[in-house]
Amino acid sequence: MIQTADLREWREQDVVDAEAHKIGVLEAIYVDTATDEPAMATVRTGLPTRHRLLFVPLHDVIAGPGYLKVAYPKSLVKQAPSIGTDDVLPAENEEEIFRHYGLPYRPGAAGERQLARR
Repeated sequence: MIQTADLREWREQDVVDAEAHKIGVLEAIYVDTATDEPAMATVRTGLPTRHRLLFVPLHDVIAGPGYLKVAYPKSLVKQAPSIGTDDVLPAENEEEIFRHYGLPYRPGAAGERQLARR
């Protein structure tokens, strides 16, 4: 498992899919609030004047020289829920991201968020 501190070093590096198709550029890391382990990343994509941040899970991520390879195809990531580059992920939208990738969503017992930006 790649540690959160290691992933921060990859900010601004390319994010590619399993077939090396460039998806975008790593913007930020989100950790699972229950474990403090890296769970999701935001990937900056789009035209220079119209960037958006897409969410992609980090399980099975591979770090290479100047890139991070994620386990999901570019087409699926491009359809993922997104936020603007200056926006914050609303708590009520977290579950939609997990659902998009077919992953279980587990908020805290008192409804706490599952993801936290690091």
